Amino acid sequence: MAYKKKIPKLSSLSLWKTLLIWFFIIIAIMLLTKNLNKSEKAVGISYTDFYNELLNDNVSEVVFIGNSLEGKLKNEAKVFQKGKAVVFLKYKTEIPIRDPDLVKILVEKNVKVNVKNPINWWDMIWPYIPFIIIIMVWIFIMRRMQGSAGKAFDFGKSKAKMVYEGKEKVTFKDVAGAEEAKQELEEVIDFLKKPRKFQKLGAKIPKGVLLLGAPGTGKTLLARAVAGEAQVPFLTISGSDFVEMFVGVGASRVRDLFNKSKQIAPCIVFIDEIDAVGRHRGAGLGGGNDEREQTLNALLVEMDGFEINSGVIVIAATNRPDVLDPALLRPGRFDRQVVVDLPDLIGREAILRVHTRKTLLAEDVNLMNIARGTPGFSGADIANIVNEAALRAAKLNKNKIGMSDFLYAKDKIIMGVERKSMVIRDEDKKLTAYHEAGHTLVSKLTPGMDPIEKVTIIPRGRALGVTMHLPIDDRRNYNLQFLKGELAILMGGRVAEEIVFKNITTGAANDIQKATELARKMVCEWGMSKKLGNIAYNPTSEHIFIGRELAKHKVFSEETSILIDKEVFALINEGYNKAKKILEDNRKILDKIVETLIERETIMGAEIDKIIKKYKKDYKPTKYIVNYKKKAEKTVQEKIDEVLKASDDGKENEKA
Repeated sequence: MAYKKKIPKLSSLSLWKTLLIWFFIIIAIMLLTKNLNKSEKAVGISYTDFYNELLNDNVSEVVFIGNSLEGKLKNEAKVFQKGKAVVFLKYKTEIPIRDPDLVKILVEKNVKVNVKNPINWWDMIWPYIPFIIIIMVWIFIMRRMQGSAGKAFDFGKSKAKMVYEGKEKVTFKDVAGAEEAKQELEEVIDFLKKPRKFQKLGAKIPKGVLLLGAPGTGKTLLARAVAGEAQVPFLTISGSDFVEMFVGVGASRVRDLFNKSKQIAPCIVFIDEIDAVGRHRGAGLGGGNDEREQTLNALLVEMDGFEINSGVIVIAATNRPDVLDPALLRPGRFDRQVVVDLPDLIGREAILRVHTRKTLLAEDVNLMNIARGTPGFSGADIANIVNEAALRAAKLNKNKIGMSDFLYAKDKIIMGVERKSMVIRDEDKKLTAYHEAGHTLVSKLTPGMDPIEKVTIIPRGRALGVTMHLPIDDRRNYNLQFLKGELAILMGGRVAEEIVFKNITTGAANDIQKATELARKMVCEWGMSKKLGNIAYNPTSEHIFIGRELAKHKVFSEETSILIDKEVFALINEGYNKAKKILEDNRKILDKIVETLIERETIMGAEIDKIIKKYKKDYKPTKYIVNYKKKAEKTVQEKIDEVLKASDDGKENEKA
């Protein structure tokens, strides 16, 4: 049974409704008081009857109120109204015309005459307005004081929110590209739903699950899916909600959070961006006695202290596991660390299928080709591609999203928006064409490199031209030959400029930066230098307030540093010479590619292959994998069972 709880909501107009009710109550009391002052009700009579009573010397008192009269008789009189005799002493009547002799007659008859102004509601209410305002202000202040007192007492309470089952329920069906993480979390949910199945075998529920991964890989989405799948209360809070400027508030909120969770256990507590409070203690220049560390200490005690939190599972997410405190990561606190990695090719296709379930796709859409062209994309990036494609299709008034919309969205996200309004000189356009053609030709004629999807000299983002590769498959390891080929491709643009124009420009700045970073990693991190050997020369680079080190420290001598610079230079120079040889030997192909680029501004990889084939008959372009199916790998336990079975069979054969 799902956990639901109704929380009353206070209306913002409740205070003003209360004030209006009190206002009308006060007005009613005033009117009632005024009416009670009248001891006897006056009877309305005609002016003729009044005049007759005046002539008969039976009028005692007259009060002029505008065009009406009120007064009192000396003796009771009788009039007939609607066939009934009415006896009255007080009367009221209307003056039909101005009678100047009326006052003389009243004076002659010794009648007491008074004059009153007509009733003015404003004049009647005005004396009471100051008292009404004072009462309303007093009620308002008292209500605010009650609210402030409540907020002051709630300052140390946690800001955790309860997640309820809504119409847009997220389940594991909505999560793709993270199958291993889903399996880990399914075990936790299964434990909460059927605890006896595990407890009878002596299994203990895990205290915490830490989701690790790059931004956008779906850590929070997984937590939402857990909330949708679990039939238990689900509390969610951000790590930054614990920390305040006042000392002790964070620790108080941690204690309050776990007190709430114990009351509704079994339950799940999700802490997003836990690195906000879980950073390594004693790091930086702030010392150890600060608010963040007190909050972390409280969290450590609550997760695994003297008190037992039975039935409370903490799920946390972070993209900075390297800065977390070791005490937070030990078994008994976060027992499981689930890595939510960037999706592979099959995962990206599955994510595309999830995000295109509610969209209308054209027949020419091939999700596998889109997935192949987005290596290194996270789930959030893929969702952004689908959204951009849908926006473009709607902008063009299409009924369905076509493959061209997806390609446009992918290029826009990877390379930036086309800057068609940018005015470029013919010389710069030709220079850009040779630069991109240099990258392209070196890539095509270097064996084992990723094929090129398209080349364009239309300015996109901050670049004047782009050469876009389409990897065949997701690479997990890079060999030395491939990395040297990458260095040659990066140098291809600068080399083409030198060969054709006998000059160099600033257009290769980004290529030089990438080549330098790649060569330095090859030497310092990956041990790809024969002179330096298999030694890591990259010291720890933790920054102040982020990690454990206050500053970088050098772990090698000055002579080694000079040798590292020489090896980096040698690798880049080797790539430069390789690119130069390829372009000089194939100058005609380079010129033809440039001619096509200037004419059409964008050419696809298949068209480049056709141009090369005209000049090199033995050229064989890299073929794409059309049918890519993931092999069903055997689990570790299955492999162990096979080995044991094979050994048993061998022993039986020996006995035979």
